[in-house]
Amino acid sequence: MLNDISGPEDIKQLTPDELTSLADEIRQRIINTVSCTGGHLASNLGVIELTLALHYVFDSPVDKIIWDVGHQSYTHKLITGRESNFDTLRQYKGISGFPKMSESPHDSFGTGHSSTSISAALGIATARQLSGDDYNVIAVIGDGAMTAGLAFEGLNNAGHLRVPMIVVLNDNEMSISKNVGALSSYLNKILTGEIYRRFKKDTKALLATIPRFGDRMSRFAQKVEETLKGFFLPGQFFEELGFN
Repeated sequence: MLNDISGPEDIKQLTPDELTSLADEIRQRIINTVSCTGGHLASNLGVIELTLALHYVFDSPVDKIIWDVGHQSYTHKLITGRESNFDTLRQYKGISGFPKMSESPHDSFGTGHSSTSISAALGIATARQLSGDDYNVIAVIGDGAMTAGLAFEGLNNAGHLRVPMIVVLNDNEMSISKNVGALSSYLNKILTGEIYRRFKKDTKALLATIPRFGDRMSRFAQKVEETLKGFFLPGQFFEELGFN
């Protein structure tokens, strides 16, 4: 099936079962290739389904996907027209082990190591606003890379400029070694926030179905929520920067 994928547009034609089969085939192809050429194995195996989902939803290269730590871009390369040359990965005159703008229009930014994606995405999104264009900008960053100062610089500027962009946090609790620090501990608590947000959405929908009093009860619940939010969530850091 992988041989029939010439670009992301082919991904959009597949059924869920076919996407699962494609993911399995990509996984085996990466293992076989990296076993011969060397490269980053685990980080790429961990984002196969995520990469397929991104290319299924968004329209690359019109939409710009920026991979933080280009180590995880192998699946992206395989489904953006480089499958036939994938055996040359990291070889002389072969495919780069990182996103490379001169290699493909699907490589929106030449990432090398960690924590640059948010700042790069913000720059691209700002240029889009100034030129009046209309496309999505997506930064994909892991929880390990999120602990670096450059990522916070990007978040800080994004919170100030409020330019529409998407940040996908791949929170797999992994990096080269175990993540440490206060932010890593904070990210591990975000699941609590996700459960809370799901409960909030369901409750709001339920209140809206109550005749006459539904809207009034919903507004009251919102005021109670703002008062009690701090007791249930580990902080509002990302929301205060405009990321929901």
